[in-house]
Amino acid sequence: MHTVTRSTQVSYRIPDVFTSFPNLIAAESTRHGGVSPAPFNSLNLGINTSDDSVNVDENRRRFFDAIGAATFRFASSHQIHGTDILYTVEPGRFDGYDALITNQPGLLIGVTVADCVPILIYDQANQAVAAIHAGWRGTVGGIVNKTLTYMQQRFGTLADHCYAYVGTCIDDCSFEVGPEVADQFGSSFRRDDLRSGKSLIDLKAANKQPLLDFGIPAAQIGISSFSTVLHNKDYFSYRVEQGQTGRMLAVIGIKF
Repeated sequence: MHTVTRSTQVSYRIPDVFTSFPNLIAAESTRHGGVSPAPFNSLNLGINTSDDSVNVDENRRRFFDAIGAATFRFASSHQIHGTDILYTVEPGRFDGYDALITNQPGLLIGVTVADCVPILIYDQANQAVAAIHAGWRGTVGGIVNKTLTYMQQRFGTLADHCYAYVGTCIDDCSFEVGPEVADQFGSSFRRDDLRSGKSLIDLKAANKQPLLDFGIPAAQIGISSFSTVLHNKDYFSYRVEQGQTGRMLAVIGIKF
């Protein structure tokens, strides 16, 4: 379940797993409340689209203001569906990373998605956070485990002190793939159709499992109940909209 919040027409969701931490900002945008025209209507927060950059800048301003992060600096990366992780204490637009971690107060980190899985992690003891972009390649490449391991090395992160959110993405009844992709997933994360030779992949479950394997208690892991495909009126879906669509942001940061 999620807390739904609207401010100046900007619609976003705060994961319930994070709502008891007043020093934390964590949110996931929807597609509502921006200025972008179709096919990016309306709260397109993705830089790497053909939407006018003026629109994206205004949309981001509105979103950051609505979630209470107007004074925060922001760090993100051009994502490449890999497993490289960036530790940063500075804002900026980096390149080649699909996860960011920080323990710098006042610095918001985030990932853009439009079917892939956003994962947000909060280490309460060490006041550190992570934002992860996991497509199917990042998922099978172990980006969640690699991020947690890096947090452990950098901050001393322990599982019992972590709270995590597996965000809105393509659902397990919509992500149909061929055997070249399906064979890289374990049987518990795929349903095979022998007649078509296709399989359906559960990306949420596949990214929850490494959180559990690291030792994070199940009660400290939230899972989005929404789907970019089934709830396409509220979320952008690259697959449904055949690439001509906007992007959501999933962000997290420690307050000053």
